[in-house]
Amino acid sequence: MSESEQTERFQVSANAESDTKTTVETRGFEFVVDEPAPLGGTDDGPNPVEYLLGAWAGCLNVVAHTVAEEYAFELEDVQVDLEGELNPARFLGLSDDPRAGYQEIEVTISVDTDADEATLEEWAAEVEERCPVGDNVQNATPATVDVETV
Repeated sequence: MSESEQTERFQVSANAESDTKTTVETRGFEFVVDEPAPLGGTDDGPNPVEYLLGAWAGCLNVVAHTVAEEYAFELEDVQVDLEGELNPARFLGLSDDPRAGYQEIEVTISVDTDADEATLEEWAAEVEERCPVGDNVQNATPATVDVETV
């Protein structure tokens, strides 16, 4: 099997601590997902859509450094800012419109580097193209949701 044909499987297991608070475990790590008080939570951790933005930011950082190394330039500093708005009406069962998720997400990657503008433009396109989380956010990904009784 060639390197480009290899796959990695990732898995999380989550347990409801309350109506809004979830404890998630993966690879020996544990983190809390919760809603802020205005959405009925106890604010014990970021909410799911904040984790989505954070996951994308973390992925962009890794890919940015990987691609910069391939392009043979140094990144002295990388800051990734993501922001989006969503309307909770569908999530709360108040409306069928708009869709439940972010309507748009703005991503800004600020870098301290000596790379020239042309190289940075090419690098940025490559980073966006190769980021797995960004790929999942920007493209439809088939998913199945099964319900089991315990």
